[in-house]
Amino acid sequence: MIVRKGSASWRGDLKNGKGTVSTGSGALADQPYGFNTRFEDKQGTNPEELIGAAHAGCFSMALALNITEEGFVAEHIDTVAEVKLEKSADGFSITEVQLKVSAAVPGMDKETFERLAAKTKEGCPVSKVLNAKINLATEFNT
Repeated sequence: MIVRKGSASWRGDLKNGKGTVSTGSGALADQPYGFNTRFEDKQGTNPEELIGAAHAGCFSMALALNITEEGFVAEHIDTVAEVKLEKSADGFSITEVQLKVSAAVPGMDKETFERLAAKTKEGCPVSKVLNAKINLATEFNT
């Protein structure tokens, strides 16, 4: 079993308060976030972009594994995850993630790549934990 840790600290009310997030590895240390970074596009991070980065990283690595298991090596895999946060009657929810992957895999055909990308979308550990619709767009170069 592998255990990873993230932490957050918050001070104050929702609109005027300030927080920080950190990762156990130290890659993020006391990174600021707040209402304005989450809802107003101000400088700093927010939970949704962190989920997007985690999903894109997980998907890219899992796709590399699936490509390797088919006997190929990716020249590059670049993934962007756009995380949609929406307000509903019962509060805010992450409703959708749009994964956009661009890759080059010498010797592989487009159909095999798209099959592996779809398999990866379903099998990626971060995809499995999200209670959201996950869409996938692919761009493939041989």
